[in-house]
Amino acid sequence: MPETAPWRDPSLPPDDRVEALLAAMTIEEKLAQLGSHWPRAATEARAENGDVAPLQSAFEAGHRPFEEAAAHGLGHLTRVFGSAPVEPAEGARRLTDYQRRLAEDTRLGVPAIAHEECLTGFTTLGATVYPAAIAWGATFDPGLVGRMAGAIGRDMRAVGVHQGLSPLLDVVRDYRWGRVEETIGEDPHLVGTLGTAYVRGLQEQGVIATLKHFAGYSASRAGRNHAPVPIGPREFADVILPPFEMAVREGGAGSVMNSYSDLDGLPAAAHHGLLTGLLRDAWGFTGTVVSDYWAISFLDLMHRVTATRAESGALALRAGIDVELPAADAYAQLAGLAPRELIDRSVRRVLRQKIALGLLDPDWSAAPAGAEEGEPVDLDPPTNRALARELAEKSVILLDNHGTLPLPATTHRIALVGPCADDPRTFLGCYSFPNHVLSRYEERGTGLPIDSLRTALQAELPAATVEYARGVAVLDPDRSGIPAAVEAAARADVCVAAVGDLASMFGRGTSGEGCDAMDLRLPGAQADLVEALLATGTPLVLVVVSGRPYALGDVADRCAAVVQAFLPGAEGGAAIAGVLAGRTNPSGHLPVGVPRHPGGQPGTYLAPPLGRFSQGVSNVDPSPRYPFGHGGSYTEFRYEDLALSARAIPADGELTVEATVRNTGHRDGDDVAQLYLSDHTAQVTRPVRELVGYARVSLAAGAAARIRFRLHADRTSFTGVDQRRIVEPGTFTVAVGHSSEDLPLTADFAVTGAVRAVTGARVLTTPVEVVAVD
Repeated sequence: MPETAPWRDPSLPPDDRVEALLAAMTIEEKLAQLGSHWPRAATEARAENGDVAPLQSAFEAGHRPFEEAAAHGLGHLTRVFGSAPVEPAEGARRLTDYQRRLAEDTRLGVPAIAHEECLTGFTTLGATVYPAAIAWGATFDPGLVGRMAGAIGRDMRAVGVHQGLSPLLDVVRDYRWGRVEETIGEDPHLVGTLGTAYVRGLQEQGVIATLKHFAGYSASRAGRNHAPVPIGPREFADVILPPFEMAVREGGAGSVMNSYSDLDGLPAAAHHGLLTGLLRDAWGFTGTVVSDYWAISFLDLMHRVTATRAESGALALRAGIDVELPAADAYAQLAGLAPRELIDRSVRRVLRQKIALGLLDPDWSAAPAGAEEGEPVDLDPPTNRALARELAEKSVILLDNHGTLPLPATTHRIALVGPCADDPRTFLGCYSFPNHVLSRYEERGTGLPIDSLRTALQAELPAATVEYARGVAVLDPDRSGIPAAVEAAARADVCVAAVGDLASMFGRGTSGEGCDAMDLRLPGAQADLVEALLATGTPLVLVVVSGRPYALGDVADRCAAVVQAFLPGAEGGAAIAGVLAGRTNPSGHLPVGVPRHPGGQPGTYLAPPLGRFSQGVSNVDPSPRYPFGHGGSYTEFRYEDLALSARAIPADGELTVEATVRNTGHRDGDDVAQLYLSDHTAQVTRPVRELVGYARVSLAAGAAARIRFRLHADRTSFTGVDQRRIVEPGTFTVAVGHSSEDLPLTADFAVTGAVRAVTGARVLTTPVEVVAVD
């Protein structure tokens, strides 16, 4: 790298440095900045029936060695750590070597941005595996999610990684979709607030957060991965887009990744109105748009909106995708096909990020601290484990309890059965390194210590005899193990059945990318196992460890207790066992509903009146067995003294909604105070109620707190008849309580005046204050 080049001068304004470097570049060097290289070993293990990324095998023939791919420089380096088992210190050395070769062996010496997956932690060997994103939603705790993201960012930055491909801000629309586990839930406000907290936490550590998948991916037809998205513009604007807008406007997200799907026939990768008109022109986004892996190639290969790979590149560049991932293909062919100003536009954005990351500073070093000396790198320290434990504990949801939980310390004999009882991989998401990569290297195990529920429960209740019988596998229909499980249950004082998912990729698991479901029955023969256990008469505690909610029907009514744990991560065993034994008072709340019937899809609590049960119009009742926001405890909470600061506000006004929550039980505990809004009459159909605010409250036994929500009129806005966002005068109801269906406190207020069009920035959140009271 030229030592005296103006782009290496930190005293110059960043834009001046960008323009100086851009002016020095050839067209080949510019295009190189818009691509990536995925350094993958020729001997890398492959799954028997699939890849680690969509249609990976279709692109293997075009794979180029590093020397060829980086001859003119490189924009990104793809998953140096996250593609095969690499010890952290060795990964840091490899990354250092690639960066040094870019700095010393290319004409301009511009280093690359290294990106990795980080949805359940840094996806690399030996790194802490945190709960899946659906479990973050169950915590209703943005501060905790932000701290987790900060820990992930520190680990990534310590080994030279600059960008993380998280968080996923898709709002759940169909529980059958395999990627439900990667989402934060079915409510845009919950998804947006927790996702924005993740963005801030990651970026405060100097790692660029990447919002995905922009936009509409989760609304695919029948919940099938990559299926078309036949969504209306109003649902798209009011449900799908708000989390992305919040993370851009309030979180300052540095990158966005496009969706694979098409929106009413227009692929997101070619959608100028979405990637440029909305994201940049309306929201003011200034970062980079990166393609999901091979999404640009999919324009000709899958969507068939172009005839050649080069045409796909030109179409995506024009729409607003700046960087092609995971490797340069279509964008490498853009010379002479795409206007120079469009190429320069995207190169400027990439270079601006590299300057912000310090990659062009004279004191930049290719090696992270300690990488040269080969110092060991601990990516699973006790501080990480404590965070993972806290997240897991706060995410476990007590759905039902008829007095059996917590299990007494004097419990003599426990039958522990089910496919999730003694397999720690069932606690982990599909993008965790053990399930995403190590599942192809069975001899490596999980790559870090993870206690199973069997181990953890025995440690929690050392005086009890815990008799284990698997019964059935997660997906295998073999029922031959059920009799042994039934015998164990018949001998026990209580039976704990751990059922649910094993996450993987592209049909190799029951949850995860490409692992979609035909219906919401428990996979394989697990429902038969549960029925057989119920028939013994032994009290049954059903523990569902899953990436999506499963329909529990009348099974839940016949269980002594029901616990939901959404893929709780490396500390999941201890977290679940702590709830079962009573060491931990459960405090998770549902970020999705739990269906009553396996075929009742698609379903969401955000339904308008005709989307709910209407006896006499239809004989089908779509109401959930357990509603959004539901969560039990070993103590009791009472809501009282609702007060509004005003009964009428103008269309740009604000009011305060106050209520007291009191712990009336005998144990300390947490509850999630939830604020819902209902619009009595509107020019278009609106949800019966929607979450507009929440606060997680920790209360000692007998203590109380006053919750104050500041509700702006913008929070009543919606997309009107003419597709403009408006605040419409009328009467509204606010309700406060435990869940979307358990709302003991309600009051009405009015929005007065004329209809107000909401343009530009708007109030996206509801600030909340929690004050202890006597």
